[in-house]
Amino acid sequence: MTRLQKPTEVELKFLRILWELGPATVKDVHVHLNHREDYAYTGVLRMLQVMLEKGLVTRDESARSHVYAAAHSRTAMEGGLVADLTERLFGGSAADLVLAALRSGKVSAEEKARIRAALGKEKP
Repeated sequence: MTRLQKPTEVELKFLRILWELGPATVKDVHVHLNHREDYAYTGVLRMLQVMLEKGLVTRDESARSHVYAAAHSRTAMEGGLVADLTERLFGGSAADLVLAALRSGKVSAEEKARIRAALGKEKP
């Protein structure tokens, strides 16, 4: 797979919406964003256009209202970002990445149970 373009924080916000909604018009994304904070319609349109240029989203122009979709699945994006972080910050050590996350103190009991389950030690 080709290296994924790293999204900014704002672009990640837009991608999360597209992953949640699926393919959506600018109006759909605008309405969804405005449930949390105030965004101008033209700002949403411009951000989606920039994301299209960066290859983060695709655009279907077959209908009157263009439909945007995330170019990569959430899983693919997470995998690419985690791999990049692991390589750049932890010298490629997944164990060091996980240990740093656990040491951060921001891991709930439920998350620890999910980690144990993923490691095959116990079921959550």
